[in-house]
Amino acid sequence: MALASSPVFAQSTDDTLSPALDRFSIWLGAYYADTSTTLGAGLNRYDVSGHLNLQHDLGFPSHQVVPRVRFDFLLGTSQGFSFDYYQIDQSRTKTLGTSIYFDGNTYDAAASATGRVNFDFGSAAYKWWFGHQSDVFGIGVGAAYYRVHAGISGEASLNGQIIGNASTYTTDSAWAPELQLGWRHAFTNNLRMYVNASGVKKNGSHLGGHIWDAAAGVEWFPWQNIGFGAEYDYTRIKIDQQHHYYSDDLALRMNGPTVFVRLRF
Repeated sequence: MALASSPVFAQSTDDTLSPALDRFSIWLGAYYADTSTTLGAGLNRYDVSGHLNLQHDLGFPSHQVVPRVRFDFLLGTSQGFSFDYYQIDQSRTKTLGTSIYFDGNTYDAAASATGRVNFDFGSAAYKWWFGHQSDVFGIGVGAAYYRVHAGISGEASLNGQIIGNASTYTTDSAWAPELQLGWRHAFTNNLRMYVNASGVKKNGSHLGGHIWDAAAGVEWFPWQNIGFGAEYDYTRIKIDQQHHYYSDDLALRMNGPTVFVRLRF
């Protein structure tokens, strides 16, 4: 009798969706990120290079609200797709002015520098979830797309007349393989916690780099289909580009809390 009931129990367990997962879910959030952005450039044939930190050198705000969107859906009870997207857009101009006295005359000199970074990131992964009780562990493989545009421009003027200017820009986009790991725990059907980690690495003679992201958060659903989420994220982005005469790089660090409105079905 006991032996005959065991396969039935195992089958029903396998077909039951874990309380830590949703068949379809949408995440609409705002990431209050503490950011540090560094742009670098160097000549390939000479040992000449320089770096500029947008927050420290140009006075960019160190905190920025970054919108973020995710959605997940399952095929069955243990496999499905996950999508993620966010964008970073930073720009600022810093102007310095001084007066120069020479030969009885006063000259007003000024210089300005403008920096801008626009970074888009999106990913799609197929995930496998292991476990059907309150704890599930997940692994996902997929692809990530990122596009970066960064540049620095500056000009100098004397008595209102421009006497010199210079600029450098870099822009490119690429696809790269991505690995995702996750753990989710359900205290109840309406209160859960999770830990996520993902990594993207791009190798190439022209464009390369990596993106690492880790997050830990909680979810609370005061209603069956609508709830809230809060997590703490840590993200590191490093991108290098090789050109014929020079090379440039972007290093971006973000960390801070994210709040979500959660929809599940």
